[in-house]
Amino acid sequence: MGYAEKRSGYWRGRYKIEDGKYGTVADSTGAVVKFATKREAKQAADAEEVTVRRGQWRDPGLGQETFGAYASRWYAAQDLAASTMQNYKRHIEEHLLPDFEDKALAGILRTDVDAWEKKEKAAYATSSVKTWRSTLHLIFEDAIDEGLLTSNPAARRRGRGKRAGRSRDRGPEKVVTDALGILLTAERAALLSGRDDEFVATVLKGYTGKRWGEIVGLETEFVRPNAFRVEWQLYELDTGELVRCPPKDDSYRDIDSPDWLSALVFDHIARRKPTPCPCHGRTYVFRGQGAARTGGHQGAKLVDVARRAGVSTGTVSNVLNHSDRVREDTRMRVELAITELGFVRGGTTSEHAAHWRRNGFATWLFTPAVSGWYPKKAPQEARPVPILGEPWPGVPARGRGAAARADTCWLPIAKGLTPHGLRHTHRTMMEDLGTEKVLMDERMGHIDGSVSARYAHVTPGMRRRLMIGLTEQWEAALAARRALHPRSPVSALDRLLQTGG
Repeated sequence: MGYAEKRSGYWRGRYKIEDGKYGTVADSTGAVVKFATKREAKQAADAEEVTVRRGQWRDPGLGQETFGAYASRWYAAQDLAASTMQNYKRHIEEHLLPDFEDKALAGILRTDVDAWEKKEKAAYATSSVKTWRSTLHLIFEDAIDEGLLTSNPAARRRGRGKRAGRSRDRGPEKVVTDALGILLTAERAALLSGRDDEFVATVLKGYTGKRWGEIVGLETEFVRPNAFRVEWQLYELDTGELVRCPPKDDSYRDIDSPDWLSALVFDHIARRKPTPCPCHGRTYVFRGQGAARTGGHQGAKLVDVARRAGVSTGTVSNVLNHSDRVREDTRMRVELAITELGFVRGGTTSEHAAHWRRNGFATWLFTPAVSGWYPKKAPQEARPVPILGEPWPGVPARGRGAAARADTCWLPIAKGLTPHGLRHTHRTMMEDLGTEKVLMDERMGHIDGSVSARYAHVTPGMRRRLMIGLTEQWEAALAARRALHPRSPVSALDRLLQTGG
């Protein structure tokens, strides 16, 4: 049985753990409990000894390791994908350690976690805070597995509190567009970049639902006559490094492609003649933007002048270098375009980065394309994309005084649409076509773990109906664009308008 031991000014309870080993009654933090009377100490010691005999005893000294020390040890023990490791590191360092680093594991209470969550929600999106709490929950669960804790303070209690208004913290509904919106966005993105890569990639994303990393990481060997194979993705780490890794959740798949889409991508590859990138040694379908054009200032390029003047880039080059070889009226037209666009010779670079950067693409190409506005970027405020009205739908004016030289600006296509929103758009388009769920999940790379899904299988008829439906949507969008204007400054789209798609 346990016994009470007299100390200076208090009593402590002692109990037998095993032969030759005794423990002292302690609280949840591991601190020795100081009893006022001998009887209280004896009763507590007896209770602890009963717990030992039942096999439920736990050393009160466990769990005194600080959260910061344990989180560091926990992170070092993980062996996961680079993207997951990066996310865990960000969650821990930026959102968990500031509040919990110096606290003992056993000293972190549910009320502490709830108070932390409330504070975070005041500054960040609810969905983000939910993700960080999930990481915290996972860390505590592993601490329980190691015997350091007996319960998880980050676990959510079900059915507690009022249930009304549970959706009040929901984020805004994802913006989507339609087939014409995809086409117009792709055209504008190409006008902003001055090349076809953005047009082809935007159309490909809208009609396949590929994730961003799967678009950037599309290698030429995985472009098939009737499908695009998803075998790899390029994931961008916080350091800027692009890691070639398996697709999210190992969602390897073949995405069926309509004939027109395969032809568009194959034609792009044939015209661009891509070579292996210096960072991975692989040949990719799309290349990035030049370093000089990833910031807020974007000067006019040679191709912009050519589009404005209605001539080839070779003619513009001749005007700049051998003006005597060019007819007088053509030379004057090119020089006028140079003045209107603010073109500065040598002010831009023809070199392109090996791959797109997610933020640069979304900020300076995609968002201005769908909204018609450049975002705020110090020292400049948000501003409309200045447009020279001819040729239709307008060539972006660049350089100093661009706004003063502009004739107009673009109206929004789908304000708030993001590159990932095209993935939602593709799912919506398939829903509109009545596509079977099993085929939609296959294309999106989703896994349905339900029992009914085990008995659902994709058939050739399903695939054929979807390809016909997507083709009809594309042809209708192309016809609507042709009705607006029969030509386009974007060469890839111009060929489609002239040939009927």
